[in-house]
Amino acid sequence: MAQPRYPSLYQINTRVWLTGLARTLGRRVTLDDIPDAELDQISAKGFDWVCLLSVWTTGAAGRRVSRENAGWRKEFEETLPDLCEDDIAGSGFAITAYSVHPDLGGDAALARLRERLRQRGLRLMLDFVPNHMALDHPWVESHPEHFVRGTEIDLARAPRNYTWVKHADGDLLLAYGRDPYFEGWPDTLQLDYSNPATQEAMIGELLKIAARCDGVRCDMAMLVLPDVFERTWGQRAPLFWPDATRRVRDQVPGFLFMAEVYWDLEWVLLEQGFDYAYDKRLYDRLREGHARTVREHLLAGLDYQGKLARFLENHDEPRAAATFPHEAHEAAAIITFLSPGLRFFHQGQFEGRLKRISPHLVRAPQENVDARLVRFYESLLSVVRQPTLRDGHWMLLECVPAWEGNWTWDCFIAWAWLGVNGRRIVIAVNFAANQSQCRVRLPFAELGDRSVCLSDLMDGPNYERDGAELLSRGLFVDLPSWGYHVFDVSTQ
Repeated sequence: MAQPRYPSLYQINTRVWLTGLARTLGRRVTLDDIPDAELDQISAKGFDWVCLLSVWTTGAAGRRVSRENAGWRKEFEETLPDLCEDDIAGSGFAITAYSVHPDLGGDAALARLRERLRQRGLRLMLDFVPNHMALDHPWVESHPEHFVRGTEIDLARAPRNYTWVKHADGDLLLAYGRDPYFEGWPDTLQLDYSNPATQEAMIGELLKIAARCDGVRCDMAMLVLPDVFERTWGQRAPLFWPDATRRVRDQVPGFLFMAEVYWDLEWVLLEQGFDYAYDKRLYDRLREGHARTVREHLLAGLDYQGKLARFLENHDEPRAAATFPHEAHEAAAIITFLSPGLRFFHQGQFEGRLKRISPHLVRAPQENVDARLVRFYESLLSVVRQPTLRDGHWMLLECVPAWEGNWTWDCFIAWAWLGVNGRRIVIAVNFAANQSQCRVRLPFAELGDRSVCLSDLMDGPNYERDGAELLSRGLFVDLPSWGYHVFDVSTQ
């Protein structure tokens, strides 16, 4: 399957998806029970990738910790006021084996689902969690050297970062998985990347995963970078990702790696073999609500921007509908998903869901659908599907004051797409809480002696303008707070 330059991905919480389906059907379900009609809908929306969260086998130890942790349980009860024990299955990232959980139908059911996706032109992405394993992973007994060990001094200094675990040759003091800024995750054990044997074992796990899908979302991929690992554990680790990505692609050409990454380490991971990296910086700047910093972010070269996975929500972030007021949500989505890069959408985003669902839970709360957001995303996805935005050439446009003293020009972000067939799309967003005006410099010299039609692809107004004036003075734009235009630019 040929991939566009700028593909789209739909992330799904697999266990929540199946729990909802089971309630509809009134029986237990597996991946085999996902209706073809639902896969058809995903394909019709224009997605290239389906990313399934939490398909791997988890164990009793993780489930027990999830149910007994008071802080987590408070969060679960806020999400599900009618919470019951069966809703808490344990984190999908506290993995005991990289084989599909039997409750989901096992590896065979996943293979059949993958084939059904392939028939619809969809590729499958699954999780790889490099940093840690579950408390009851078999390696605890067979290969304890794969985990970070602790001492009594470590335990006394940081009791929430270490735990005693049972072993046939005597109890072991092992570290919880964590990042350097937070206490350990008490349902996991930290893998020791300073040990070459651990790295080799994890490459083996990656190769097993690569036989079951077309790409991986690497959870918190920066945690195993040598500098980060040393800062967290005081031990230097050899590079992992360059060798890991190369060896997987040697066996599975074209296999895709996407990094969940923070702390401005995106380029580091892209240089080490990743195809895409989360664009957390754009997300944070959109949340701050300042057009200038967003515009500055979009000044980066396409060799970088084209490798960024751009999102408004994912399983770790709060819901977009709960983060952005409605008009700002639309403006942020126009910027995020009509810019170059991989367009990353999350289950529930289109419907305006408000409650983030913890990866420990397998059921979603009942929430009303935001019909206005549904209509907005239907229109937005129809634009994203267009070949001009999937394979065209992107350029940031200059915005200038509409008149002397017109300070609101600085509230705008504008850019253009030029399709391989010569189609032109110009997008302008007033990313501010006030009405704003500007003139947008257009790069299309061929408009000079023509009458130009500006047709808004997001159900906005249409205009006719003189091409010579557009080139000499720029496109005048006057928009209300958080307003936007997505113009198809044609000539008569």
